[in-house]
Amino acid sequence: MEFLFAAIGMRSVTALRSGATIADAELVQRFQSGDRRAFDQIVVRYQARIYSLCLRWLGDPSGAEEQAQDVFVAAFRALGAFRNECSLSTWLFRIAVNHCRNARLYRMRRAYGRHEAIDAPRDDDDGPMRQVADEDAPLADHGIHRSEAGVLVQAALAELDDDHRQILILRDVEDLAYEEIADILDLPRGTVKSRIHRARAELAQKLARRVRAADVL
Repeated sequence: MEFLFAAIGMRSVTALRSGATIADAELVQRFQSGDRRAFDQIVVRYQARIYSLCLRWLGDPSGAEEQAQDVFVAAFRALGAFRNECSLSTWLFRIAVNHCRNARLYRMRRAYGRHEAIDAPRDDDDGPMRQVADEDAPLADHGIHRSEAGVLVQAALAELDDDHRQILILRDVEDLAYEEIADILDLPRGTVKSRIHRARAELAQKLARRVRAADVL
């Protein structure tokens, strides 16, 4: 699954992945020093996790792919101003959460409308190209979505309000630490823990109703 790369040319994805031992901070420094190729490695490192978050949030593979690409476009444009006040992963997740929240609100307010085509020309030539995901590569979620349990959980998650959905995705799906979730959502750690507790209780109730309904059907 390859979302987008900025001017990759003849370089292979395997070559990019060979730089996985480079620290995030060094990649950011290289990018800010003018090495736009450093962003390619950031995309390779985080694209699967960002896509997974978008998919759990939106429940729509094509919409999740579009949002994940938009997250990296936004990150490319803003990375020059990144000042290491949090980790790069926290910063990227924060962008993803905001994009997914806005996308969901848009869908709730309007019918699902036309969107920019994946291969549509961009106004800015400096930004990373949009590319179609590799159809032969397995999606990060393919196992879950093929199981009945995964379908029930995804449907129950979709019924939660945004606050509860986002915190369960960050904690129970992405397995982020309380401190990182607090940084992403700009919440006190205590609020994060109490909200997770309430969200899990609500999800359990919704799952119980769906399981009973499935048994009847």
